[in-house]
Amino acid sequence: MDVVAYGVVADERPLLEEAFGGRYRLRCLDLVLDRDTASTAAGCEVVCSSVNDVLDGEVLATLARGGTRLITQRATGYNNIDLEAARKEGLSVARVSSYSPHSVAEFAWALALAVDRRVARAVTRTRDFDFRLDGLLGRDFHGRTAGVLGTGKIGAAFARIAAGFGMRLLGSDIAENPECLELGMEYVERDRLFAEADLISLHLPLVPDTHHVVNADALARMKDDAILINTSRGGLIDAQALVETLRAGRLDGVGLDVYEEEAGVFFFDRSLDVMTDDTLARLMTFRNVLVSSHQAYFTRDAVGQIVEATVRNVEDHLAGRTGDNTLVPPPAPR
Repeated sequence: MDVVAYGVVADERPLLEEAFGGRYRLRCLDLVLDRDTASTAAGCEVVCSSVNDVLDGEVLATLARGGTRLITQRATGYNNIDLEAARKEGLSVARVSSYSPHSVAEFAWALALAVDRRVARAVTRTRDFDFRLDGLLGRDFHGRTAGVLGTGKIGAAFARIAAGFGMRLLGSDIAENPECLELGMEYVERDRLFAEADLISLHLPLVPDTHHVVNADALARMKDDAILINTSRGGLIDAQALVETLRAGRLDGVGLDVYEEEAGVFFFDRSLDVMTDDTLARLMTFRNVLVSSHQAYFTRDAVGQIVEATVRNVEDHLAGRTGDNTLVPPPAPR
């Protein structure tokens, strides 16, 4: 059976090849799967997609005509896949429902600490043998308030680390996590969390209710010296409203591992291109903003688990099974 994987980066490729090797014929491509490239999957029963691929109705129809029967996404999020269109085309769809939550939670803290302690600025200076401390003043997280929007597995892992720092915990989610309650977290309305938290970290899925949950109103409620971290989905933040907030001299720092319009930019070398996204370009000019390339999940542990789950999805497909990773089950036999 032929399998094609899109958006494969160099460090991921050997893990995929080892996991699939000997059982399936695997092709690893660094291409984005979209309307221009969907024809490259012709003859492949299984397509392994990534979060930057565009699986709309037209792409899915092309894949179905080419013989694809399963889309298995190497990620938890799936807002890039038109599930209803997949169902109409007779395609089954699976994802990776969970992997190491510590990978993302720890990276969120890496961003928070780097922003708070001005690490990027300090490293840039010392490379030029400038060892002054001017402008590098940070603050302790101990004794301050961490606001966690989304307290699932990743949010809970972030909260455990915050508790280790000795922080007061505020949480917001549709359901309270008993593990977070044991840490002393107080669940509050979003508006109160925005107003009281010194550090806000986003760990929500991107759904209609959470789209631009951090908008102009939410940003206005935040403390002038608050720190905002997003390692979840770019669409949670209204980026233009964030730019206006930063232009007004508010917020102590921002760490973004995701961006709403990251498709076609993140995971690629655009260093020789003209940046046509004015909002992203403006964000990059603020010295208190750190932008990374959607790498929070990118640890050996997490990627290994993602690959293992992807192989299981293929095996389940061949056996006619469904499970926790199934988003669209295979069509019922006629």
